[in-house]
Amino acid sequence: MKKITRRSFITVCGAAAAAMALTACGGAASSTVASSAAESTSSSAAAETAAGTLSGNVATGGSTSMKNVIAALTEGFAEVEPGVTISYDPTGSGAGITGATDKTLDIGLSSRALKDDEKNDVDGTTVALDGIAIVVNKASKVADLTVDQLKQMFTGEITNWKDVGGDDGEIVLVGREAGSGTRDGFESIVDVKDSCKYAQELTATGAVISAVEANPLAVGYASLSAVGDTVAMVTVEGVECSEDTVKDGSYKIQRPFVFVTNKSVTLSEQAQAFVDFATSKDAADLIRAAGAVPVNE
Repeated sequence: MKKITRRSFITVCGAAAAAMALTACGGAASSTVASSAAESTSSSAAAETAAGTLSGNVATGGSTSMKNVIAALTEGFAEVEPGVTISYDPTGSGAGITGATDKTLDIGLSSRALKDDEKNDVDGTTVALDGIAIVVNKASKVADLTVDQLKQMFTGEITNWKDVGGDDGEIVLVGREAGSGTRDGFESIVDVKDSCKYAQELTATGAVISAVEANPLAVGYASLSAVGDTVAMVTVEGVECSEDTVKDGSYKIQRPFVFVTNKSVTLSEQAQAFVDFATSKDAADLIRAAGAVPVNE
């Protein structure tokens, strides 16, 4: 049975009172008012259904790379369920997975696939794909790099830009902190896990972009969805990082955006509704507008 809200209750009571008052004036009047009351109640119920009936909070947190995607999904979901609040704590993918595991988050956010040992406690649902763009300063002459060149650069085998087609100058490696999904994705794909010689390890995607923007000798990596026109993206083995190349798999440095949920906990109604919305075709344009690649459309 649909829950009767205070507004519906007042509408029904008001109409019923009017009907009672007019009953003495004749059955036709009573019938007319009763009909109006029914129509009013029906309209009120339809309006509530259209506006959404859920309420409460959905706690999400984790990947900083998913910031734009979560913001877009939250805004879109608010039009469907305005009574639900989606909170977001950008603490990194590792923290997002931990939050789902220890049940402090309804939905953890990870910008990398789950590892085998993590799958014992949590499930992962891919909501989008993201290219990890290789970014250089806009003054750089380097336009293309191979995966092997990236491997040699980030492990310190190649230390000068002139060795990869740039001007003479020491390469400054900028990366993310340990536990970052972007770092894990980049290092796993390029095969440089735990062997990078970073000059800077920063705690947010935006910080990496700012550091590269400020240093003509810097190179770093960042989520495609976060890269603007303050830095330049190099192609990797001749393939640009774009929605099309990520989706068709031709751009090699890419990773999933994942919703992480605890296996032992049944999601609240509002949390499940948010997951359903994020993985629906209705969310595809929102994800695309946020700079990521939708997987359901």
